[in-house]
Amino acid sequence: MRVASTRIALSLFFFIVTSGSWIFMGKAQNKTFIPVNVGVILDLDTWEGKLGWSCINMALSDFYASNSHYKTRLVLDTRDSKNDVVEAAVAALYLIKNTEVQAIIGPQNSMQANFVIDLGEKAQVPIISFSATSPSLTSLRSEYFFQVAQNDSAQVKAISAVVKAFGWKQAVPIYIDNEYGEGIIPFLIDALQDVDARVPYRSVIAPLATDEEISEELYKLMTMQTRVFIVHMSQNLSSRLFTKAKEIGMMSEGYVWIVTSGIANSLSSLEPSVLDSMQGVLGVKTYIPKTKDLENFAVRWKRTFQQENPNITANVDLNVFGLWAYDAASALATAVEKVGGENQLGSEQMNASSSLIDLETIGVSKNGPKLREALLGVRFRGLSGAFSLVNGQVKSSTFQIINVNDEIERVVAFWTPENGLRRELIDSANTNAYSTSKNNLRHITWPGDVDLVPKGWEIPTSGKKLRIGVPVKDGFSEFVHVTYDHSTNTPQVRGYSIAVFDAVMESLPYAVRYEFIPFAKPDGESAGTYNDLVYQVYQGNFDAAVGDTTIIENRSRYVDFTLPYTESGVSMVVPLRDSRRKNAWVFLKPLSWDLWFTSACFFVFIGFVVWLLEHRVNEGFRGLPSHQVGTSLWYAFSTMVFAQREIVISNCARFVVIIWVFVVLILTQSYTASLASLLTVQQLQPTVTDVNQLIKNGEKVGYQEGSFVLGILKEMNFKDFQLKQYNSTDECDELLSKGSANGGIAAVFDEVPYMKLFLGKYCSKYTMVSSSVYKTDGFGFVFPIGSPLVADISRKILKVTEGEKMKEIESAWLEENTNCPDPNSTPRSSPSLSVASFWGLFLIAGVASLLALIFSISMFLYKERQHIFMIPSNPDQADSIWRRILHIFRMFDKKDLSSHTFRKKTMSFRDIESSSTHGIHANYVSTRIKCSPCPSNSTVLLTETHSGSLEFHDSGMSSGEYSDSSTINVVGQTSQLAPPVP
Repeated sequence: MRVASTRIALSLFFFIVTSGSWIFMGKAQNKTFIPVNVGVILDLDTWEGKLGWSCINMALSDFYASNSHYKTRLVLDTRDSKNDVVEAAVAALYLIKNTEVQAIIGPQNSMQANFVIDLGEKAQVPIISFSATSPSLTSLRSEYFFQVAQNDSAQVKAISAVVKAFGWKQAVPIYIDNEYGEGIIPFLIDALQDVDARVPYRSVIAPLATDEEISEELYKLMTMQTRVFIVHMSQNLSSRLFTKAKEIGMMSEGYVWIVTSGIANSLSSLEPSVLDSMQGVLGVKTYIPKTKDLENFAVRWKRTFQQENPNITANVDLNVFGLWAYDAASALATAVEKVGGENQLGSEQMNASSSLIDLETIGVSKNGPKLREALLGVRFRGLSGAFSLVNGQVKSSTFQIINVNDEIERVVAFWTPENGLRRELIDSANTNAYSTSKNNLRHITWPGDVDLVPKGWEIPTSGKKLRIGVPVKDGFSEFVHVTYDHSTNTPQVRGYSIAVFDAVMESLPYAVRYEFIPFAKPDGESAGTYNDLVYQVYQGNFDAAVGDTTIIENRSRYVDFTLPYTESGVSMVVPLRDSRRKNAWVFLKPLSWDLWFTSACFFVFIGFVVWLLEHRVNEGFRGLPSHQVGTSLWYAFSTMVFAQREIVISNCARFVVIIWVFVVLILTQSYTASLASLLTVQQLQPTVTDVNQLIKNGEKVGYQEGSFVLGILKEMNFKDFQLKQYNSTDECDELLSKGSANGGIAAVFDEVPYMKLFLGKYCSKYTMVSSSVYKTDGFGFVFPIGSPLVADISRKILKVTEGEKMKEIESAWLEENTNCPDPNSTPRSSPSLSVASFWGLFLIAGVASLLALIFSISMFLYKERQHIFMIPSNPDQADSIWRRILHIFRMFDKKDLSSHTFRKKTMSFRDIESSSTHGIHANYVSTRIKCSPCPSNSTVLLTETHSGSLEFHDSGMSSGEYSDSSTINVVGQTSQLAPPVP
């Protein structure tokens, strides 16, 4: 704290100059020693002041005993600041102007040091503090201030590591209202935010607060949810705080208390009754490595301190502040020797005014800059560890995490900037992992003497119920519906969102008392939009908000949302229209063009295959070429209606026809069904499928009143005249039915849950054409930022939505009026049948036909193999191959007389004898017959063989000639017909 020069002058008027303790360290009779004046400013009536003074004296005694050859000796001029800022400033001014000190050790606390630092900067006198720990002191950026004590900002990372280890999301700092208390708060809040913990409240206690004021503040903290408290204040005030906390029941199960190093470093000096009230407290304590020198010094100090202070009967122990005082004095003596031995520091005089209160002429030390540089270069192993000053501060060291249990402190972990929390100290070179795992902490006994880790927050059972704000609106009451009991005028809140919230709260492992408060005006009308409701939670007027509240980015800046309990996104719903085709060519639609073409090709292919298989054995597939082509195609296409009259004779052809008839049956049945669907079933299609089409055509669209969708539509470049609001599903249906041209709307935009509910009632008229017009996270419950309930409720939302309970809630509230099994489905026209649906059938038919052809041709070549090779060879090889091919074709074109349709006509001799009785007598019968109709005359000889049978012989049938056995004319005969024998 800065003090005006006028106030200092008034204090100096009453200040009685007392001679300090002038101490020459070393042998008085040795005139070669150079005395160097050094000031000491301490609160000599306090335990810390006595501790510091004792350790400084012992440090110089030990230092010069070990370095008796040094030329300089520090002469201490000690001043009592009497625990007052002004007294400390006056003492510093006196030491600088009158005593002409070269350095000052002290003052004792941060408030006193604040002004003394300015004096040291002006006079270029180094100020060395071993107990002022406030980070705000370093912000003064004085080159002549040296903070030997550990800066309070160094411990905030250790505190935040403990908070993160146990997953606490909130913490309340309780600190003293002065420079010391306020200095750590900005650093502490930043460290907590780094581990996702927030500070919902700051508890500030005045340095001179009464017990009643302390109790009042503690009672206020009891009414809050947060149960993690970080205490940063003086030792005396903290003792009173914990005593009161135990009295009112705040040192019981569920509470977490963490004290900073200012308290933890001095626990050994507290009264047993105070320690008893601090059972279960965690603390961050500066770690001092144990050494033989430290143990010896602790024994000597305790003996010396008791001799110097016989009135202090309590058991006292050396703490880190005494060690810092010891090291500070040793460092200063080292620096003075380095400067004084070279430059005769003690003989230099300061340019000072003779007036004690003249601040303008305070003077400047000529040796200050050299002493400052010497202090920055001091390096040694002190009692508190390795000593070195970086930018005027000692380096951050290791901290211990202690737990107060049974009036003693137990170390549960160590914290280092490199490794984080560890059970044991480890070399930072052996690991690169920074740990905040609670598994690295030893067993902790928490307040209330329990082992269960507190969750860090509680719903105050003695406090009021949670005030849950709910929206009030006319439409979509399935989600939230507010009614009033006329007899009591109390609100009754029901709906899908309310049912989900109740189910989630019931599944919590602890009881939470809450009540629903409608967000309404006195007349029952809505008090604002959903954004207004969210803002009420942000302002603290509601503890939470429950309803169909969408999770969007701009709202999350002010509140925390739970996980969503519904689907997400903004969708577009448009009317449906019947798109059945009413043109003359609709009969072509059932089959795609590739299927039409494939089917036609297969009809021709099957006709060709049947002709090949039947040509040699079936009279129906013989005759003129045009007759054969027509017959083949007729037969193939007539299978489409199963009207073929030709009879197939060969088994191969029958096999092919059976397979093909099955394919045709499937194809025709599918065509019939698809055509019937096109002509009879209503084909509903959306009237609009593109949002840009609506914008371009200037169509009017609808949105729900009070919804954030209005802002989205404006961002999509919809004009104000295109936007119409609605309040209910019935009103939305009415607007869509009218259409944009008749004062209605062409489409409606709203969130998916609303649109599903709407389509559940009107699925036959409308459809959802897009469910991703705008991406949102769905509906969620609203809580203040950092609320500890958010994490637990989010986990329970997952449990409820994944279970049967959610289905029951949806069935009760959202599916009660649903007329459609799937309101999100859109009726679509039947697609045309393609080859992809029938390629398997075509493959079977094609393979069967090819196999039948291969088998038939193979049998033909085998049976006619002798006749095929009867053609005489020709020297011209090419001509011989061509003639052989032509000969094979002629052979194939002939009838297969071995077929059962042209089987051999054989007569036995008794048939001939029977014939002779009718006048046929001859040993050799030769009959010439003419076949018609044929393209040319052919002659067949009927001869009698030696075996007595008759044979037909073809005489000269050429390729292209056809035999016809239906008509036989006898041309000539060699036998005579005798009259029949009576």
